[in-house]
Amino acid sequence: MRVRGLFLASAWLPLAACAGDTEIERPAPLYGDVPVDYPLELWDQGIEGETLLNVRVNERGEVDSAVVLRSSGHAAFDSAALAGVADMRFSPARKKGRRIVVWARIPVRFTKKHAP
Repeated sequence: MRVRGLFLASAWLPLAACAGDTEIERPAPLYGDVPVDYPLELWDQGIEGETLLNVRVNERGEVDSAVVLRSSGHAAFDSAALAGVADMRFSPARKKGRRIVVWARIPVRFTKKHAP
């Protein structure tokens, strides 16, 4: 049985833009389903949590680096979030029409409730 974590796409927090910078077109996930597996041992225990990640999306829309900014308090959630975002693909961020590398914060929520 595979159980997926809930990725909160609406909570993208870009880190590349600074005050006065030209508007940056943020990267957007290319697929609806996010490949984050809910650790079965935590699922079975009814444990939920959220891991906040900082990810680097390159010019090709690939995640080439990811770190935990705020732990869920469960190493299994943090590891699952890191492994899942590594497989994600995005439309690249753009500035003045050119593809750019950006860092963005991505919260990954592990919940047993279905997303609306």
